[in-house]
Amino acid sequence: MGTSSSKPTSVLVCFHDRCFDGACSAAVFTRFYRQCINSGADFRYQGMMHRAGQLFDPGLFSADENVIVDFKYASSDKLTWWFDHHQSAFLTEADAEHFRTHQNGQKFYNPDYKSCTKFIADITGQKFGFQAPDLKELVFWADLIDGAQYPDIRTAVEMREPATQLTLVIEGTSEPDFCVRLIPELISKPLKDIIALPHIQKAFEGLYAQHLKSIELIRSRARLEGGVVYFDLTDQPVEGFNKFIPYYLFPDSVYCVGLSKSKERIKIAVGSNPWNNSPKTANLASICERYGGGGHPKVAAISLPPQDSERAHHVATEIVGELRRSVNSGGKL
Repeated sequence: MGTSSSKPTSVLVCFHDRCFDGACSAAVFTRFYRQCINSGADFRYQGMMHRAGQLFDPGLFSADENVIVDFKYASSDKLTWWFDHHQSAFLTEADAEHFRTHQNGQKFYNPDYKSCTKFIADITGQKFGFQAPDLKELVFWADLIDGAQYPDIRTAVEMREPATQLTLVIEGTSEPDFCVRLIPELISKPLKDIIALPHIQKAFEGLYAQHLKSIELIRSRARLEGGVVYFDLTDQPVEGFNKFIPYYLFPDSVYCVGLSKSKERIKIAVGSNPWNNSPKTANLASICERYGGGGHPKVAAISLPPQDSERAHHVATEIVGELRRSVNSGGKL
């Protein structure tokens, strides 16, 4: 059971913004903390986005408890809790060393997990006795979605399930702090009730129409060559897209490299086709780390300044060439 104190503890939870797993991670951590640490804690949330340059602004960690979930490590003595599952969890070796030497029993890392949500649920259950049966649906879908463990490509792209519909809204909304306001709903309601909320259903309908247009746009731009799909959307007002569309359109593809642009960054998205059984030995996180990005072995990305278009195209071309050589060699780089 959670404990209470005369002075409520302030808790800041920094989470991967515009990400289903990030929002679910924040929700599960919140329930755990209130249930097992302090039931009277005062929570606030800060969405974090990968960007070129400094990720953590000075003065960010201003609460009694400062937490990061599903996002890179921060070498700050004010950071009290951390959970992550990305291969590229540390910006620098100095950050990794800080993690190793500043253990407090509240910082956890395991890149073998498909999702941070399940990682948090498992670790807090093992070490603190946390149980939340009503959040099992949330944990299940976060693990399936973030780990690209869909039973088939149609489930991933046609979005008939409440969780996949909510993922579209989370990834596609331009509404400031949408995920911050969503987290309390994730803690307290089933996913089917959340997607049915009028303002979320309205957002989904608009974004789904855009999703259908994105399918046709990528169909017209993408080219499959040597097992790798490549497309460039940087001249289009498309800040995000369903990363499984290329495999829906090109089921024979092994890898995909896609360029898109927003006000904050140019994104080079690099992925592998979960439904193609061809050998995939290229570690996409390691490839992207060479250019300042990162992620997981099977899906990763690079963020560059929005004005750095020439470099973005150069990097994307290099990665496409490397992946095509890998496919051509039977998965060996």
